[in-house]
Amino acid sequence: MLADDQAVVRTALRMVIERRADFHVVSEAADGAQAVAAAFEHRPDVVVMDVRMPGMTGVDATRAITRQWPHADPHPKVLILTTFDLDEYVHAALRAGAAGFLLKNSRPDQLAEAIRTVAEGESILSPSTTRRLIETFTRSAVAGPGATAGEADLVDRLTERERDVLILLAKGHTNPEIAAALGLTETSVRSRVNRILTRLRLDNRVQAALAAYRAGLIPGEDL
Repeated sequence: MLADDQAVVRTALRMVIERRADFHVVSEAADGAQAVAAAFEHRPDVVVMDVRMPGMTGVDATRAITRQWPHADPHPKVLILTTFDLDEYVHAALRAGAAGFLLKNSRPDQLAEAIRTVAEGESILSPSTTRRLIETFTRSAVAGPGATAGEADLVDRLTERERDVLILLAKGHTNPEIAAALGLTETSVRSRVNRILTRLRLDNRVQAALAAYRAGLIPGEDL
C-alpha cells in the first residue's frame, strides 16, 4: 500500500513497484487517516508511508497501524519515506514501530529491495543512514546520547554473544555477515536477534541499533 499526499509520487511509486512480477499495489492513501483506514481494510504486507502528510502524519498513522491493528494476523510492515529534512520525524516513526526508512531519491531497485526486506521481517538499516540518524539524536531533545537506567539495565542483561550480535547489527551488518563474523549459522543469528528484541522490549533492528548506541556499545565515530 502507498501513502503519500502527492499523487504524482504515488503514481511514480506504483509504476516502479508493479514492474516487479511479485509486487502488487492494493491501495493508495493521500493522508495518514486514509492510510490507517486502507491498511485496516486491505491488510497489505507492506505500507510505504510518507512522513509529512496533512492531518494525521505518517508517524501517527504508523503508530495506529502497528499499535491498533484490529485483525488476528500480524500488522503490515511500515517502510517510511523521508527526505531527511526533519530527522526527528524519522526517529518518532521508528519509535512508533516502523520497520525502517528510505530516502525518496533512492533508486527503483533500492526501493524494491527495501520492500522485500521489510516484508520478510527484517528492517532497513545501513551504516550511513544510522550515522545520520544518530547525529540528529545527539543534537535534539527527542533522544539524547545517553541510555536511561532501564535501557542500560536491559542491555546489561544480554549474554556476551548477544551483545556481539547487537554491536554488529547496530553497525548495519546483515544476518549472513553477522554469522560469518561470529562463526554462527544464519539460523542462530536470527534466533539471537529475536531474543535481543524481546529482552530489550523493542520492535525492530533499527530500534535495537539506537539502544546499542545509547547504551554506549557503539561510539558514534565507529559507525
